[in-house]
Amino acid sequence: RDGSTILPSVFTLSQNYPNPFNPVTTISYSLPVASHVTLDIFNILGQKVVTLVNENQTAGQHTVTWAAGQHASGIYLYRLSTPDAVETKKMLLLK
Repeated sequence: RDGSTILPSVFTLSQNYPNPFNPVTTISYSLPVASHVTLDIFNILGQKVVTLVNENQTAGQHTVTWAAGQHASGIYLYRLSTPDAVETKKMLLLK
């Protein structure tokens, strides 16, 4: 660990809903403090396909929608990053 304080009970990245999805899914997360946030989507090869969020956000609950109609069926990873924490989850796009 890098010594930063991580509050897993407060910093949360929820599983997308619905999952599997076609073609739209919703990703929710909560931030314990205001901070710079990035939310990236990667394909199973680790290639970034889109950045959904790249901005300063307030503490609290946030929701983002991803319309994936132009992407191929398969497993995708979504990664939420702040200066204090990073979390990644998996989702399935079925067409």
